[in-house]
Amino acid sequence: MRYQGSAYRGHTPKWAFAPTSGAGAAVHGGRFNPQGVPALYLATTPEGAFREATRGFAYKFDPLTLVAYEVDCHDMIDLTSDEARARAGIALVTMASAWFFDLSEARRPASWTVYDRLHQSAAGILVPSFAVNARPEMTNLVFWDWAETPPHQVRVFDPQGRLPKDQQSWR
Repeated sequence: MRYQGSAYRGHTPKWAFAPTSGAGAAVHGGRFNPQGVPALYLATTPEGAFREATRGFAYKFDPLTLVAYEVDCHDMIDLTSDEARARAGIALVTMASAWFFDLSEARRPASWTVYDRLHQSAAGILVPSFAVNARPEMTNLVFWDWAETPPHQVRVFDPQGRLPKDQQSWR
């Protein structure tokens, strides 16, 4: 499928100078990327980005820099419906597995099989949000392959250059 539209992410201000790096996900691993594999996780709505960045807790939260992105990616796999997951051979229970707990117990998360199965055939996936208190219609984009230009475009929307250029801003 082609995803064309806006996407959003809440960044820790200290790291807002690199909003398309994917390096943090590579260091720690994420729900849909093993350690060592860069990935970019974006929400399809500002509220979804807030839920993801705050782990779903809408009251006390650390400061965030909300960044908007322009996305035009031609080869995404939609995993938001039962039918789409069946076509891809992916079970919702696998996607929703407790990946962080598995890591803490030194087990390979079951959700990493999504990456194993799909990363060679797509730039990324469209998935339901698994954040606490996420509504059923909240979705996320997970990119394993992205660039400033199509066919895997993920471009930061910062027309006035307000994002910091490096960490010198956060001394």
